[in-house]
Amino acid sequence: MACCVLQITGLIFGGVGMVGTLAATVMPQWRVSAYIDGNIVVFETIWEGLWMDCISQLGIRLQCKFYDSVLALPPTLEAFRALMCIAVILSIISFLMAIVGVKYTHRTKDNPQGISIFILAAGVSFLLTGILVMIPVSWTGGSIIHDFYDPKVPMPLKRELGAALYVGWVSTALLIAAGAMYCSFWCWADTSSKSRYPSLSRHRLHKPDFAGGPSLSVHAYV
Repeated sequence: MACCVLQITGLIFGGVGMVGTLAATVMPQWRVSAYIDGNIVVFETIWEGLWMDCISQLGIRLQCKFYDSVLALPPTLEAFRALMCIAVILSIISFLMAIVGVKYTHRTKDNPQGISIFILAAGVSFLLTGILVMIPVSWTGGSIIHDFYDPKVPMPLKRELGAALYVGWVSTALLIAAGAMYCSFWCWADTSSKSRYPSLSRHRLHKPDFAGGPSLSVHAYV
């Protein structure tokens, strides 16, 4: 019963992390304009994302524009795009493998080896996805904080942490938690199969060889 709860919880965490990864990838709120030096009245808010930048005017009118040239983008932004796209694809694959693993676990409880393969693949994939999401999100957050406290950076160029970064961090935590759950279940299934079926290997060793071994028939006793 506890194992089923662990699998379902990991599946929920992985699904939410998958949705959060996709949301963080498409959201433009990676970098948000900072208002300091006593600016009380603010008419425009600038958002900078992986694919576009937006200008919100008093929260009523929103104008977004995709970046014109891919080659003109900074190398770090291109790398972050690639990492987040790979993370989205890998999160979907991990979630599908987790679904197959949960269904296979309930249908074939007598085959722990098959259960371990699906569960282990889903767990490792979730862990890799969490690492892929954490790299661009944490790198961007660190650069924003560094520029914010750097006196050499002009005030209009200072940015704050956007909502997409928080979504990415939460998704990273959920994906890593899901991966840890499935990997721990794989360890439990592997040890349980060895303790539950200790005579399986001995049975295979003592299995009679019908192809080349000596065969006994009824006429041998007559």
